[in-house]
Amino acid sequence: MDPVVATLLILVLAIVAFVSNRLPLGVVAIGVSLALFFAGVLTLPQALAGFGDPTVLFIAALFVVSESLDATGITAWAGQLVIGRAGTKRRMLLIVVSLLVAGLTALISVNGAVAALLPLVVVVASRAGIPTSQLLLPLAFAAHAGSMLLLTGTPVNIIVSEIAADNGGRAFGFFEFALVGIPLLLGTIAILVLFSGRLLPSRNGALMPLDLVRHARLLRQQYSLNLETAVILGPTSGVTEVVVPPRSPLIGVRLCTGMATPSGDLVLLAARRGSEQLKGQDIVVQVGDVLLLQGTWDDLARHTDNANVLVVDDPTRLRRSVPLGKGARRALIVLAAMVLLLATGLVPPAVAALLAACALVLTRTVSPAQAYQSISWTTVVLVAGMIPLSTAFIQTGTADLVAGWLLTFIGGAGPHIALLVLCVLTVVLGQLISNTATVLIVAPIAVSVAATLDLSVQPFMMALTVAGAAAFLTPIATPANLMVMEPGGYRFGDYWKLGLPLALLFIVVAVWYVPLILPF
Repeated sequence: MDPVVATLLILVLAIVAFVSNRLPLGVVAIGVSLALFFAGVLTLPQALAGFGDPTVLFIAALFVVSESLDATGITAWAGQLVIGRAGTKRRMLLIVVSLLVAGLTALISVNGAVAALLPLVVVVASRAGIPTSQLLLPLAFAAHAGSMLLLTGTPVNIIVSEIAADNGGRAFGFFEFALVGIPLLLGTIAILVLFSGRLLPSRNGALMPLDLVRHARLLRQQYSLNLETAVILGPTSGVTEVVVPPRSPLIGVRLCTGMATPSGDLVLLAARRGSEQLKGQDIVVQVGDVLLLQGTWDDLARHTDNANVLVVDDPTRLRRSVPLGKGARRALIVLAAMVLLLATGLVPPAVAALLAACALVLTRTVSPAQAYQSISWTTVVLVAGMIPLSTAFIQTGTADLVAGWLLTFIGGAGPHIALLVLCVLTVVLGQLISNTATVLIVAPIAVSVAATLDLSVQPFMMALTVAGAAAFLTPIATPANLMVMEPGGYRFGDYWKLGLPLALLFIVVAVWYVPLILPF
């Protein structure tokens, strides 16, 4: 089969599989890589190259960094600050979260900002009583707008700047993107505030954080604990509830509140049997009794991870909800160092993130097991499996074929029409392959169009990076879109509903606003 035909066929089949939502995303992505190999489009090393791609390693390492922020209570602390400043109103939270992620994106990229802030936003949603689906997709979409604020916001900005300089134009200044980025960000926030409530579903992801304040209040109520009782939940120690199951060796053991458990590491703070609160100095443990145990977080986790008791609330989960817990300072130092490396460009992004992940493990901020478990392997496999499709699109000449069709279609049309067609093509391709690959494909076409029409290349390059950032219609458009899919409880078809008005905004800005500040 002709390589071009095979590439286009595989692309169409992948889109159908993604949209149908009948196969796991990772299986589809791996299927794409294998199909490119079996069709003879790519060699085996090329078909599997995505699994060693720096972008994939960057994303995986960022999940570890994100885990450190979550596990040490930094996200819980930040969530409290956001709630304190923004309250619990959905619209105000949208504005605050959007500005926060946009500012961070301008320095460390879309994927890095979303990975770092995702746990925070989940905590905020839980505290505010808002479904995560109402905040997480706006988080990703606002990050795309924030990528247009500075030259460092996305690799695409650097690419178009270099292409402009190499083709009769000039390189863009570091802050020049803000001339377009600020209006885009303001327009994005306006659309999110006005329409996201109606266009997004009301769902929660599979994993929701615990509201620690409400939980502590409930425990004090259920066990008649007064405020003078020893600290219920703190940075180094806390409490957890366990149920005594059948065949537990604890059955028949005599306990009293305030005494140490048989292990000697934990203290029985209180106990209940059904609706009855157990008091006194002689409690004979029975099946179904609920015990409130107190101790260090490490001891709680170690002694409740067995068949002797059934844990009501996992101590590890409770620990995450404690603001600024153990290791928080180390996590903040590592995060600051990573941001500095990413902002200055001293090392490649993947290296900065991998150094941060290794530092977190070596300083015991997160354990090796935590690091592995924190990585969203669905996201990693999906991105790795789809990268070879971009390679095939360029290598087989499919990109050149599309370019020829486009030049024939544009003909002698005016500059705005030419720019509109190029931007629409960029937006469409950007939903299927990475925006970096998309811009690399379309940029040579845009340069040719500008030269044919005797126009400046500057507005064409700026417009392409705007259109490239409009990756709103599918979860596979960017890794950031994928990151929020599971925790937000989204389906494939949820993205385009809110994404469409945002994509239209970006196209309007690219086609009509950009030429006003960068004339043809």
